[in-house]
Amino acid sequence: MIDPLLAVDRIEVVYKRVIRALRGVSLKVAKGQTVAILGANGAGKTTTLRAISGFIGLDVAQVTAGTILYKGEHLENRLPHQCTKLGISIVPERDKVFPNLTVSENLAVAQSRLPAAERRRSEAMVFQFFPALAARRSSEAGLLSGGERQMLGIGAKLVSGPELLLVDELSLGLAPLIVQELIARLLQIKQQLGLSLLLVEQNAAVALQMADYAYVLENGQIAIEGDAQSMRHNPHIQEYYLGGGAEARRNYRNARAHRLTRDIHA
Repeated sequence: MIDPLLAVDRIEVVYKRVIRALRGVSLKVAKGQTVAILGANGAGKTTTLRAISGFIGLDVAQVTAGTILYKGEHLENRLPHQCTKLGISIVPERDKVFPNLTVSENLAVAQSRLPAAERRRSEAMVFQFFPALAARRSSEAGLLSGGERQMLGIGAKLVSGPELLLVDELSLGLAPLIVQELIARLLQIKQQLGLSLLLVEQNAAVALQMADYAYVLENGQIAIEGDAQSMRHNPHIQEYYLGGGAEARRNYRNARAHRLTRDIHA
C-alpha cells in the first residue's frame, strides 16, 4: 500500500493552553487527490489547515497530541516557512493579498528570492491560468473584485511551487458564476501542475463538486467521511449540508438529534 502524501493522525489542538479546538482529528490526502473538509463555523476546519501549514502558532495554539506526517516528515508545531519549504502552501480565508501592492508586485513578493527570469516565468504561468489578472497586473490588489483577489491569492501560492495546496473557503462571499470559474481554473491547475488539494468549505455543493473524498468536522471531531459520490447521496449530508437555508447550517450532531425528535413526535 502506498503511503499518503499527507497523514493527519488523531491530532488535538489547544488554544491558549485551555481551549481544545480539535479532538482526535484524522484524515489523509493521497498524491494527486482532492480532499474536502466540510462543516459549520467553529467546527475546526480552519484550525486543521493552520495546524498542517504551520500557521497555528500565530493563533497562540499548538498541537498537543497526535501526528501530522507529510511525505514522512513530522509537521507538528513547525513554523510556516518550514512547511512551505517542504511543499505546502495555504490560501487563507482572510488576508490573501497585500492591498497596497499591484498584482505583479504581489506575485513578485511571493517569489522574491528567485532569479528574475524564473520570476517572470512564474508570473506568466499565473496569468495564463488567470487571464483576468493579466489585464489588471498594474492595478492595486485592494481595488480587485472578490473573485480576482481569490485568483491572486491562489496565484501567489502557486509561484512557490507547492505539491500540496490548502485552500480555505474558496467560495466565501462570491457569486455562483465566479465560484464555477474558480473551480474550473483550480481543477485545471491541479491537473497541469500535478498538485494535491485540501479544501475547507462551508458550501458542501462546491466542495463535493471538486473533491474525491470528504470529511465532515463538527465540534472539533470527524463526524462522517466518505468518497464524494457517497457523500452526495448520504441523506444526512443532503438534508443538512446540501439543503440550503438555516437547516444547512445546523451542525451534524444537533441535526441528527433534531431529526430523531421530529420522527418520535410525528
